[in-house]
Formats: sequence, C-alpha cells, structure tokens
Amino acid sequence: MASPSVKAFPSVRAIRTFVVDGVGSGGDYHNVKGGHWLIDTPISTPMSRWEKYRSSRTSWGINVLGSFCVEIEGSDGTVGFATGFGGPPACWLVHQHFERFLIGADPRDTNHLFEQMYRGAMFYGRKGLPIAVISVIDLALWDLLGKVRNEPVYKMIGGATRDRLDFYCTGPEPTAAKAMGFWGAKVPLPYCPEEGHKGLKKNVEFLRKHRESVGPDFPLMVDCYMSLNVPYTIEVATACLDLNIHWWEECLSPDDTDGFAQIKRAHPRLQFTTGEHEYSRYGFRKLIEGRNLDIIQPDVMWLGGMTELLKVAAMAAAYDIPVVPHASGPYSYHFVVSQTNCPFQEYLANSPDGKSVLPVFGDLFLDEPIPTKGYLDVSQLDKPGFGLTLNPAARLIPAQYLLTPNPERPLGQPASVPPKKVEEESTSVN
Repeated sequence: MASPSVKAFPSVRAIRTFVVDGVGSGGDYHNVKGGHWLIDTPISTPMSRWEKYRSSRTSWGINVLGSFCVEIEGSDGTVGFATGFGGPPACWLVHQHFERFLIGADPRDTNHLFEQMYRGAMFYGRKGLPIAVISVIDLALWDLLGKVRNEPVYKMIGGATRDRLDFYCTGPEPTAAKAMGFWGAKVPLPYCPEEGHKGLKKNVEFLRKHRESVGPDFPLMVDCYMSLNVPYTIEVATACLDLNIHWWEECLSPDDTDGFAQIKRAHPRLQFTTGEHEYSRYGFRKLIEGRNLDIIQPDVMWLGGMTELLKVAAMAAAYDIPVVPHASGPYSYHFVVSQTNCPFQEYLANSPDGKSVLPVFGDLFLDEPIPTKGYLDVSQLDKPGFGLTLNPAARLIPAQYLLTPNPERPLGQPASVPPKKVEEESTSVN
C-alpha cells in the first residue's frame, strides 16, 4: 500500500523591500521626532567622549539608516512581512545579494537559508548591518510560515510556556514605569567616563534620585550603552552599592568580552548583562561560556533573526543563563513565551516623554499588541504568523524607486515627487 503523499508547501515567489518614509514608524527605534527622550536627553554613549556629540544622539548619526521592511510572497500568494533597521543599504543587500538564495526556496528551510545568507556574506558581514538585514528576512520567513500554516509563530517554536508575559520598562522616568504596572524600570546612564569625577558624582546623584522616587524594593536597572570601560564600571558600581541596582547593562564595548570577567570578579554579587549589539551564535558563544554575565540580551531584529536566536537560547539554557531579548516588540514576545529560560521581556517606552505605553513600531501596524498594567496575555498572540496587520496608510517607499538608476535623481538624493503608498506596489499584508 502506497504511503500518503506529503502536502505540497508554497515556495518563495517574490521578495519586496521598502523604506519607511518619515520618522516614528518601523523597526529603527531611534528614528523618532526631535525632543523624544530616546535621542534628546542626556545618555552616555560611545560618542559622549566628545562634547559636541553629547546633547543629542542624532548628532552622531544613531538614526542615519532608518527603518526598512521585507515582504516575502509565497507561490500561493501568501505574504510574510517584517520590519527592522537598515534603510536603503538594507534594501540593496536584499536584492543584490540575499535574494538569490531565497527565490524558489522552501520557506520552511530556515536553517539552510540562514546558513547560506550568513556564509555568503561572511567576507564582508559576520556582524552589523548584513546580519541585521538577514534577521529581517528571517522574521519575514517565519511570518510567512505562520500564515501558510494558520498558526502563531510561538506555536511553531515550542509553544507556550506561560499564560502571561511580564515586562519591565526602559524609559526616562521609573516612577511612570511603576505607575503603569511594570515590575521594574531601566534608565540610561547620563554621563560618560570622559566627564571625570564630576560626571561620576552626577551619575550617582541621578541614580540616587530615581531610587528614592520608587522606593527601596522596586527593581531599578541601568543601561550604559557600550560607553564605559572596566575601571569606570567598577568605580560607579562601587559608588552605587547602597542603591540596590538590580543590574548594570552593556557597560563595555561589545568587543571587550574579556572585560566582563574583570568587572564580575570585582563585583561578584552584582548582576551584569549585555548582548544587544552582539551577532550570531558565534558572537554569543564566548559571552555564554565565560559565565560572567547574569543575563544575555540579544535583539532578534539584529543578531540573525528567530532562527539564530533559538540557537543562542539553547546554548544559554545549557549554562542556566536567562535570555531577555532587547526590545523588538512582538517578534520578541513570540520568542519569550515559547522558552523556559526567558523569564520576562523588555518594553522600550516609545512615547516622546516615556510616560505612556505606545506600539514599539509606531503606526506601521494596525494591531501591534502592547502590555497593559505591565503584562500581556499570551492569547493576544494567537494570530497567524506574528499577528501584525500592515497599516494601509503606512508610508512605504518601494526599493525599486530608490535603487533603480535615475539620471535626474542620483541614488541617495531626495525625491522630487511623493512616494507611492505600499498598496500601489505590493500585495497587502493580512
């Protein structure tokens, strides 16, 4: 008796990319309007050593790339969609390089497709923008798979491990985070090592003010955004021992992995975290094996997508190191609820003053789930794919408008006519 045949599955028929026109929408968290707390409040960064770049993070180009989106169409007409950061250069990489590995492929072969894109870009990639671009492609593939199968992504990567997802809030006002129901708050450190003893004193005063505002028991974390060094980290952590800081995040350059051993040795009872700006399982291997970190924080839109994040999480689980992804909205939510070593999730405050809960991706989607009273019911994720409906009014500029040679408007120059809306160029995303 012949065995029943396996049901045919759609292949990848087309790939389209878009740049998000304007600010405040899509996967580039920092591409927001002036005055937003994320870009225009004192925040210590790797560029803060130069005074001219301290007043605004846009002064040194944190938003220079902007948001972009990937749409992958299956041979049955089903469409997967995802957003991230990268702007026109990301679109270029998709169509000039990575597309060749995808057209005609089985979208279920996520491991195979990631390896081909990763290894094909190894001579110029490995980290940074090329891997971030692969990440968004990978997320669009997972969205497509969920829509073809009519099930949420989290059900395809292990299923639910809880009924609700708890959040802490990253923002400028811990009192607001506490009032909104988040279990903890994380604030950016304002002053860098180059601002000397005066800056160190101001950092301690800043953190003391916030500790007093929320009381002694509310968890308070500090984001150092790659801007410190080993001696300064040890010094500021020592000066704040009485403030009961829950964890110190991303104190060092991502390339100084050995430095975490030194700061952990100096402060073995304190918690240190990092990983937001690390890429691929190879990048995380040393962070995990060193056992000097109490939490790792990969960004699913940057490190290689859902496919690579699952590998990193499995590696971390073998060392009993929790994985708490950096931001990334619903892409992270689906991952976290499916993993036993992911205790909670970050919510990055997207409102200009950081005192209210708004969608992480702005107005790009009509139905992005957001935490209420500090948590999200997992049932809110029970939609096909990542469960996001593209806003028909989203201002998406098709890549061919940006990348097609035009002697009257060289690549990179402002458009002389308004961009077309996505529905004029693309299959609508359901």
